[in-house]
Amino acid sequence: MITATDVVHANSVLKDVVERTPLDFDRYLSEKYQATIYLKRENMQKVRSFKLRGAYYAIHQLSDEEKARGVVCASAGNHAQGVAYTCKEMRIRATIFMPITTPQQKITQVKFFGGSYVDIQLIGDTFDASAQAAQDFTKAEGRTFIDPFNNDNVQAGQGTVAYEIYEQAKNEGVDFDSILVPVGGGGLIAGVSTYMKDVSPEIRVIGVEAKGARSMRAAFDKGHPVKLEHIDKFADGIAVQKVGSHTYEVARTNVDDLIGVDEGLISETVIDMYSRQGIIAEPAGAASIAALEVLKEDIKGKTIVCIISGGNNDINRMQEMEERALIYNGLKHYFVVNFPQRPGALREFVNNILGPNDDITRFEYIKRAAKGTGPCLVGVTLSDKNDYEDLLRRLSEFDPSYVNLHGNESLYNMLV
Repeated sequence: MITATDVVHANSVLKDVVERTPLDFDRYLSEKYQATIYLKRENMQKVRSFKLRGAYYAIHQLSDEEKARGVVCASAGNHAQGVAYTCKEMRIRATIFMPITTPQQKITQVKFFGGSYVDIQLIGDTFDASAQAAQDFTKAEGRTFIDPFNNDNVQAGQGTVAYEIYEQAKNEGVDFDSILVPVGGGGLIAGVSTYMKDVSPEIRVIGVEAKGARSMRAAFDKGHPVKLEHIDKFADGIAVQKVGSHTYEVARTNVDDLIGVDEGLISETVIDMYSRQGIIAEPAGAASIAALEVLKEDIKGKTIVCIISGGNNDINRMQEMEERALIYNGLKHYFVVNFPQRPGALREFVNNILGPNDDITRFEYIKRAAKGTGPCLVGVTLSDKNDYEDLLRRLSEFDPSYVNLHGNESLYNMLV
């Protein structure tokens, strides 16, 4: 496993390459959670994520012969940008494999940072499928694979985030109790926890996973990394089916706690950060701040550092995030309701079923000949989540056989 000495050496290489990102006191979050909250702003890094640190250091450590043959990586976006930036700076060829589902914004950024030194291959629906294709290509071409997390030099590079946090806090006379770290494959938390537990073991290192992709939690429970059968790819920067064997061993030794945050809460946090604080964070980057809501009773009066791991957010995803946030907060609901095929049925539904401040946000209905009723997809946004049970009662009176899509993931995905 890596050591704090490895992180210190990585910092000596990276200090003139990467941005020394701010460690900012956040008044809004501090007042909201009755704690002292600092944000480590890796969303302000050169490639708008911490991934540049590990990628640059790992490639820097290669031999001249390895550099001449070129490198390969697989990434959902941010590691790819770090590799692309590094290869253009060092004039090294790189072939980068990305899932087909990668947001276009990240693909465009990889092209921008890598220029003519980078060839992008879009393969597979998940990171793991893309990574397998990258591994096969690496063997066939005799190149060097730069793993996004299961690589000691990558982890050491990511650990320089903790090096900076510790030095910045010491210079400002700040003693903090916990550090919240987003967890995907585990490279960041491996590097951060290694350094922190060496220089200040009393500081709690808490890993934050998206609930739909808790691969580190699964590894902790089973005693070894396991591949999750299904994951929610929404928080793509931390949506990994299987953590690294090296990162698991480090995390098992150094991490004090692992928590999961709902993708809906992450969505709400992304929107809140942008609208209230003017901070642009991608879903993975906002996970540590979303975790404050989960931990709010435990952190009162304490000093907490949240790592905003990345800011590569695609503006085209904001509508999806708003939808997830409304569903998470119990305000938006979808139903399949059987409507009588007669004039006035919709008026009756609006007048008698909806509350005075509720809104129909979706209505899909096709009249069918020679039938007394027809199914309709109805989306309803409540003004108050506490009105939900009354809405269900009124719906039952209107159509006793209505279908609630909440919790019915297959039907929801097909219809909505």
